[in-house]
Amino acid sequence: YLPKEWTDDPERLEAAYVPPDTGFATKPKLATRMIARAIAAAVPFEWVAGDTVYGVGDIEQQLRQAGKGYVLGVSSAHVFHSWGKRRSVAGTAADIASTRRSSDWKRLSAGDGTKGPRLHDWCYLELADLDAGQFNSANDGLWTRGLLIRRRIADGDLAFFTTWCPAGTAIETLVAVEGHRWAIEDSFETAKNEFGL
Repeated sequence: YLPKEWTDDPERLEAAYVPPDTGFATKPKLATRMIARAIAAAVPFEWVAGDTVYGVGDIEQQLRQAGKGYVLGVSSAHVFHSWGKRRSVAGTAADIASTRRSSDWKRLSAGDGTKGPRLHDWCYLELADLDAGQFNSANDGLWTRGLLIRRRIADGDLAFFTTWCPAGTAIETLVAVEGHRWAIEDSFETAKNEFGL
């Protein structure tokens, strides 16, 4: 990702040896291109994780059509609806989180950080089971669209994720997928600092 002030400055691009045909692209656009290249190159992967900056619409459709699971960050105002489930759920992510009982939460580690396990409280709601074949003919069986909620232990701060996974996927798996994002973001941050970006 290069900010617009970089792509609008040819001298800066040249000094940094950025190819001259590189133009500005939003992070969601870059992500969909990267996913498309990975799929075209037959790179083996089952999951994609991303934070709220990447959006959900185009990336969700692209991953469903490719038969890939995802855990994608959404804002607290993102609206969710369940269907075909015994307990109906509808509303913004924040509203749904406020209705969760203490027994709905599970303390899990999202992986090891610099100070040991990154523990948070997590809640997962399965919102709809769908036939995966309607999105990708290579997949069959039921896949579940869901809402994963992370609550920070220290202050109760919440983060929200829309999910797509094979039916019956355990919350531990979704937490592990989301947890991989931290290591990747940390690597990107280090690389940006090293390259002066």
